[in-house]
Amino acid sequence: MKIKKSFYIVSFLGFIGLNLLSAQVNPAQKQQTTAFTNPIIWADVPDLSVTRNGDDFYLISTTMHLMPGAPVMHSKDLVHWEMSSYVFNTLNDNSKYDLLNGTVYGRGQWASSIRYHKGKYYVLFSPNDEPFKSYFYVTDNPEKGNWKLITRTRHFHDASLLFDDDDRVYVFTSNKVFELSSDFKEVIGNPEGTVVFEKDSSETGLLEGNQIIKRNGKYYMMMISWPRGGKRRQEVYRADKVTGPYEKKIILEDNFLGFSYAGQGALIDDKNGNWYSLIFQDRGGVGRVPILIPVQWENDWPVLGDNGKIPLNGEVPLPPFKPKNNIVESDEFSDKKLKIQWQWNHNPVNEAWSLSDRKGFMRLKTNRIVDNIYLAPNTLTQRMTGPKSSAVVALDLKGMKDGDVAGLSAFNGDSGILSVVKEGNQKFLTFSTNEVSLDNKTKAILDVKKEEKKRIPLTSDKIYLRIEADFNLGKDLADFSYSTDQKNWTVMEKGYKMIFDYRRLFMGSKFAIFNYATKSTGGFVDVDFFRITDSSTIK
Repeated sequence: MKIKKSFYIVSFLGFIGLNLLSAQVNPAQKQQTTAFTNPIIWADVPDLSVTRNGDDFYLISTTMHLMPGAPVMHSKDLVHWEMSSYVFNTLNDNSKYDLLNGTVYGRGQWASSIRYHKGKYYVLFSPNDEPFKSYFYVTDNPEKGNWKLITRTRHFHDASLLFDDDDRVYVFTSNKVFELSSDFKEVIGNPEGTVVFEKDSSETGLLEGNQIIKRNGKYYMMMISWPRGGKRRQEVYRADKVTGPYEKKIILEDNFLGFSYAGQGALIDDKNGNWYSLIFQDRGGVGRVPILIPVQWENDWPVLGDNGKIPLNGEVPLPPFKPKNNIVESDEFSDKKLKIQWQWNHNPVNEAWSLSDRKGFMRLKTNRIVDNIYLAPNTLTQRMTGPKSSAVVALDLKGMKDGDVAGLSAFNGDSGILSVVKEGNQKFLTFSTNEVSLDNKTKAILDVKKEEKKRIPLTSDKIYLRIEADFNLGKDLADFSYSTDQKNWTVMEKGYKMIFDYRRLFMGSKFAIFNYATKSTGGFVDVDFFRITDSSTIK
């Protein structure tokens, strides 16, 4: 019996050993990777700041005059991103956020900084508008939102937040550093900040988009440079102490795939010690799109991509992440709240829209008499996406009143607009172009140049409006069409040119659903659905 028992023990141990050996060589146990193609998000997601807590990455971007604002996105592989929350629902610094006495087009929430520190997530941003003060927010969990305003303090342009190893708090802007009190309310020392380097002779333009990190005891500031007469480029300033001295290195100068020169972004590591850069690239009408670049370190300097060139494809040594939602999404308006992908143009008038007045529809009510889409409250937007995207909106028009204007727009400083216009008891479908002129200081609307290009009588109370967008290199074109049965489509305009203009709205083109009154309030339209497709389904 003893011999037999020993035999079984030896056999059992041998069995375990074989399985352990098998596990060691099992291909399934090899490190998983995630493939990517740049841009990782072909949509307007500029001014990238990113932070990490363990496996979780959180990215914040700029949406300026759109509400809710300061969108926070989540990923575990840096390639696939989902919408998590917005830092705020509205901004209320002045009436211009409500489209009264001016606007905040191209202003509002600008380049933000997001940081994880000791169990909490912090966001700093500075609206580029009066009063010139910064916002500090905090939350325990960006995926649940619940961002709380900590304080308002002095204005920091394109600022980056750093919690140092000794818990001291710093804010970096261009070539200055400020130390803050632990409650973020006061600047310690020089209220004008400490100049940590002087621009050399090659830096004749702006230095912007500062994103600070600390690695192996050294401080690294990522910034873009605009040398006069030269090309936009990404630079790093490095020092052994917060206050310098800093030395400079140009690390990226690339007009990737023939679009404009990429730049402005951040450095981030994963839990395994691998490093990456997230930057953006201007791509015309679609806006500014995020680019992912693997980073190596040589002599304590970051080397982006292939010696400063952006890769089209690559792999991240992290397992693939499956987002719970997408950056843009269709909506049947059947839930009790709007999907997180939606943003209003300026602060919404909440009593003038509803998801409950008619089940399965979003009702947009007129509430203010205006004469153009740029002053219209409650215009609802989502990003257009590249290289191609298409959206269809279904409208029930029974509630429109004389003078009401409702429809779908490729919305920007120059907008292509499919509008249903009610005049007396008659409705017309029109295609028009609008070009807004803004006061440089107040962003007040000075003029809207309107050109109606096509008009047809409309007898149906139900209509489907479609915009098809092409953002391939040299394109930025939109086609507009309508249907009364979702089967037969009639083109109203083909090849409308979409543009990006930093002097006005400073954003990529948006799909925008609108309804406004030009004569009297009280009318409404019911939006049945918004359905978007992107390049994966468009041939």
